[in-house]
Amino acid sequence: MRTRLVMAGAFIGALAVLSMSVLFSWPVSVNGAADTAADEAAAAFDSPSGTCLDWPHDAPQNMRRVPCKQPHTFEVSSNVEIGGDYGANSPPPADADWQQIVTDRCTSVGAKYLGGKLDPFGKYTVGALKPTAEQWRNGDRKLRCGLQRVSPSGKRLLSTTGAAADQDQSNVHDPGTCFALVKGQVGDPVDCGGAHAYEVVGVVDLGKAFDPKTYPAEAAQLEKLVDLCPPVANKYTGNADLKANQLSLYPDTLKKESWEAGSHRVNCKVGAREANGQLRAVRGSVKAEPLPPDKKKSSGAPSPKPGG
Repeated sequence: MRTRLVMAGAFIGALAVLSMSVLFSWPVSVNGAADTAADEAAAAFDSPSGTCLDWPHDAPQNMRRVPCKQPHTFEVSSNVEIGGDYGANSPPPADADWQQIVTDRCTSVGAKYLGGKLDPFGKYTVGALKPTAEQWRNGDRKLRCGLQRVSPSGKRLLSTTGAAADQDQSNVHDPGTCFALVKGQVGDPVDCGGAHAYEVVGVVDLGKAFDPKTYPAEAAQLEKLVDLCPPVANKYTGNADLKANQLSLYPDTLKKESWEAGSHRVNCKVGAREANGQLRAVRGSVKAEPLPPDKKKSSGAPSPKPGG
């Protein structure tokens, strides 16, 4: 399983998030709060398994319960008591210790919640809401384990829709999603009009091209994707000439662990690379904009500007 883990502090605890390494402090206390928003947040914090929670990226203190069919940030998988390891007079664990506790105690319950398998490279990562220092002093030893989706940078959570147990765990994104290019590395989703590393132009299901019970080597996947990605790219771009714009179409591939967890879908992406293989920033979407009927025959699809 992935070992990258971070602690993100919640207003009533802290959100431990795989793939992150920063401690965020959300300075709102539940104790003594009387307003409706705080009461709603307190109820959300102590939610049972299967509850989906959401909060604005810039206002996490506004945590609330939402139906899982709506976009949400966190899905509670289980509430785990750790009091057996930490008695009444035990100090709260240090951040690094919390990270290990979440990995040890929430990974297995997360996999069980998903039907027995958690894709270590997939859409979901394990996280938890933990007690604040005050709650800890008052005897709260409950770890609220859950599942969330972390952005490539690991600095924010992305919304998901639908109950996690009912979802394909493939780490795919909607066509039209662009990702930033930060010091040569892929960053978080950004507006496609600005500089970005690549744009997702479609998603294909390798489970329809191979026996789902037998993992296909990545070389075999790539060979098949040479046929599968161009049609979805052409549909998305309006048959744009990518090569003429110094752009390339390239897909993701799946690891064996992902395949065995049931993840069979991959992104088809468009981006630009230097001769040495390094990503080069692209500005503008490759998506063809609809044209008025009288102009469709005389005008071509707009093209993005490669380079930054």
